[in-house]
Amino acid sequence: MLKLRPATVLQSGQEISGEQRLTVELTGRPGAGQRREAVGDVALVGRAEVGDEVIVNVQALDLGLGSGGFDIVHVNLTRGLRAEGEPGAHVMKLNYTSLQHAVEPVEQGELEVPIGRPVAVLALHGQLAAVAWALAQNAPGARLGFVQTAGGALPGGHSHTVAALRRRGLLAGHLTAGPAFGGEGEAITTAGALHHGLGALGWDAAVCGPGPGIVGSSSPLGHGGMEALDSAHVSLALGCPTLLVARISGSDARARHRGLSHHTLTVLDLLLEPVTVALPAGMRSPVGADLRAGLGAVFGGAAGQSPPAPEVSRPVRITRHDWRRAAVDLPSYAASGLPRETMGRALAEDPLFFAGALAGGTALAELVGAAELADAELSDPLGAEAG
Repeated sequence: MLKLRPATVLQSGQEISGEQRLTVELTGRPGAGQRREAVGDVALVGRAEVGDEVIVNVQALDLGLGSGGFDIVHVNLTRGLRAEGEPGAHVMKLNYTSLQHAVEPVEQGELEVPIGRPVAVLALHGQLAAVAWALAQNAPGARLGFVQTAGGALPGGHSHTVAALRRRGLLAGHLTAGPAFGGEGEAITTAGALHHGLGALGWDAAVCGPGPGIVGSSSPLGHGGMEALDSAHVSLALGCPTLLVARISGSDARARHRGLSHHTLTVLDLLLEPVTVALPAGMRSPVGADLRAGLGAVFGGAAGQSPPAPEVSRPVRITRHDWRRAAVDLPSYAASGLPRETMGRALAEDPLFFAGALAGGTALAELVGAAELADAELSDPLGAEAG
């Protein structure tokens, strides 16, 4: 059941990336008189001004969730009841909930496959900036688009990272797919978003993954990182070279996320087809020296020199993928001014996490170059052969 409370807006901030930061005071019991931070999605519930009467969802803040340290405006009773929706839109998002709203979907035209342009699939939103930055360093001018999926925050405006990357020209566009909403374009499916971005919008590559925050239950399948399995399968089905950006950590307090995270290992195990995976150059085996010889041959490294090893019950399923080592430049990324924190840990506290994402961006640049070469050979096979 929703946990809703009436409140009055005490302070109204500027709109940033489609969201408005507010300070509200609860007016109903229990909690009357409490001052709390809140966020309003402007495209969904409109702007709020000081004195407005609002209804806020207090569940996340009351639970003390790390990624939900604020209330969410559910409706603005002072202004929102006069809203008229989106004229001409006819497809619902958040359908059959009290926040259902109509959008104009990007899906249209004929299905054209194979697309042939690469897709990088994220495990966490915190990888996005490093992937985009590394791609730009290694493939200048490449147009990268972001497809936001389920698995984390659903509102497109909740990511300040996306806004920063768009301002700096490191992202060419932002589409929200499935239940995610509020991007520069709305897609009913992840497949529709990738098809539109890589086709109609002319992206050279796409990066596909959840918004900020992640849903998790500490179980093998009950977490937002599993969205990567669906996204990778969609990418493969569309004929896109597919890269899984590895989630790696050297200092996560949870053993299951140190080395190569169980989130990444589970997806690599369950994928129906092989994909590309990149590791930072020089990295020893992130899954341990106790695996069978086949896995050791892929990663190399001497026994006893690996990060903590999560259990891998089917190593052959892991070794079948296209493992690559990629050069990373952590000092330059640290100086870039882009986000340098993950799960409350700064880059200096967990450089391996950012190195893994940078390796993914470098490998994505290689895939972009290979796709461009393939396009050139198709358009001028005699010229390519002569060269």
